Amino acid sequence: MSEPVLRKIPSLDALLKTEGADTLIEAFGRTSVVAAARAVLEDLRRSIRRRQPSAPPGAERPTESGNPGPDKTAGKSAATVSSPRAPSAPPAASLSPDVSPETLVRHIRDHLDRKLAPSLRPAVNATGVIMHSGLGRAVLSEPAARALRSVAQGYSTLALDLDTGRRTSRDRHVEGLLRELTGAEAATVANNNAAATVLILNTLARGKEVVVSRGQLVEIGGSFRMPDVMTTSGAVLREVGTTNKTHLRDYEEALGENTGAILRVHHSNYRIVGFAEEPGIEALAALGRKRGVPVVDDLGSGALVDLKEFGLATEPLVRASIAAGADVACFSGDKLIGGPQSGLIVGRSEWIQRIRKNPLARAFRCGKLTLAALEATLKLFLSPDLLTRRHPIYRMLALRTDELALRADRTAAALEKTLPASVRLTVEDGQSQVGSGAVPVETLPSKVLTVRSPSLPAEELSLRLRRHSPPVFARISFDAVVFDFRTVQPDEDALLVSALAEILRQSG
Repeated sequence: MSEPVLRKIPSLDALLKTEGADTLIEAFGRTSVVAAARAVLEDLRRSIRRRQPSAPPGAERPTESGNPGPDKTAGKSAATVSSPRAPSAPPAASLSPDVSPETLVRHIRDHLDRKLAPSLRPAVNATGVIMHSGLGRAVLSEPAARALRSVAQGYSTLALDLDTGRRTSRDRHVEGLLRELTGAEAATVANNNAAATVLILNTLARGKEVVVSRGQLVEIGGSFRMPDVMTTSGAVLREVGTTNKTHLRDYEEALGENTGAILRVHHSNYRIVGFAEEPGIEALAALGRKRGVPVVDDLGSGALVDLKEFGLATEPLVRASIAAGADVACFSGDKLIGGPQSGLIVGRSEWIQRIRKNPLARAFRCGKLTLAALEATLKLFLSPDLLTRRHPIYRMLALRTDELALRADRTAAALEKTLPASVRLTVEDGQSQVGSGAVPVETLPSKVLTVRSPSLPAEELSLRLRRHSPPVFARISFDAVVFDFRTVQPDEDALLVSALAEILRQSG
C-alpha cells in the first residue's frame, strides 16, 4: 500500500536542484544540506512504511488474544457479514503525507535549524538561587562581558610584553589585582578551584602526608570528595580529630618527618553546629611556622567583602586568611567573586613560584576569555562602595523586599489582563538562597509570584517553561509554580510575562 507514495518522493539529486534547496546550500553549505536532506528523506520513508492499512469496514476485529471475536450476526450468512459497505473517510493516520519539494525543503531547513541551534543558551533564573550551579553560577557584570567581547574575535596581548615583545606570564593580567585585594605576595590562576587544590597539594606535598581535620573531608557537587582530591594530587591523607571536634593538639601529634602540609578546608555546603570545635587558621598558621610546615587554606567560595553587609553570616575572607599567616590560599573565581569559572591561588612568593613551575600548571591554566572576564570582575572590588550597582551578584544580594514586591505585583497585573480567570496569581513572602556552597544554612527574605492553573499541573507548567525559548526555570511548592524575582534580571520581567501568557493561554 505504501509503494505508490514512496515512488512520489523526489530523489536526493532532484531535491537539491530545486530553488529552495539552492537557498539552503548558500546559507548552510552543501555538505550540511546534503546530510540533512538524506536524514529527512529517510525519516519520511520509514514513516510511510510504518503506516498500516486500516481494516475494511465491517470486518471481524480480533480480540486482545488475537482470535476473532464472537459472531454477533447469528442467522446471517457469512457472505452477508462480509459484504462491503459504503466507504467511509480514511483515518488521519492513513492520509498520504505531503512529499512535495517545497514541503521537504521546509523540513530540511527545520532539521538544520534544530541541529545547529546552540544547546548552551541564555535562560531566565526564577528559582531564587543566586549562584545556581546548573544555570552557570555567576552572572557576569557588564564590564566583564565587554572585556570578553573585546578579546574574543581577534588577537590579544595574552602572553606578550608590550615593551620587549617577548613572552611573559599570563598571570600578570590579574596578579596585581589579586595581590592588592588579598594582601598576598603573589598569585596565579587555574581553571577551577578543584584544579587549584590538586595543583597546590601536588606541588607542596606529593608523596607526603597532608594533615586535615576529619570534619573537613567534605563532598560537594558532582561527587567532588576531598579524599579523592588528595589521591589525585599524589598526597597522602592524614586525617585527625573527629567529625565534630578537632583540637590543635591533634594536628601537633600528627606532624612528622613525612608531613608535607597542613590543610584547612571550608565546609562549603554544610555546617556542624552544637557540640563542635576546630582550630582557626591563625592557630594552624602559627603551628605551621613553629614546625616548618606550609599551611594551605582551601576557602571554597572565598570572599573579598564581608557578607554581614547583606544580612548574611560571614564567609571566610581571603584577606583575613593571608593576614593570619596562611602560606597558600585558594578559592573560586565564579562564586562570591562573581567572575568566570576559575580557581584563584594566592600566598607567599616562594610557594606560588613553585606552583607555577609545576607541569600540571599548564594543564590547568586559563585562556584569554577567562582572564579577560576575571580581570574586569576583580577591578569591581577596587570600588566596594559601587559594588551593589555594578556587580550583579551583590546587586541581587542587596535587593530589598519592597523592590521585589513591586516587580512581582507588576508582573501579576500584566498577566491578569491576558490569562484566563481560572488561573490564580498571588504575590507571597519567599526565601532566596545564595547557592554554590556559600552560607548554606541562611536565606534572604524575598517576594515571589505563585501561579496555579486548574488546566495545567505545576509539573507540566514547569516543564513547558523549561522548553520555552528562552528557557525559564522556577520552583514548585504546594502545587504552584513559584517565581522569585531576586534572580530574575531587571530586563527579563517582560520575558517572564510573555512565556507564562503564551503557555497558559494555549492550555485554556
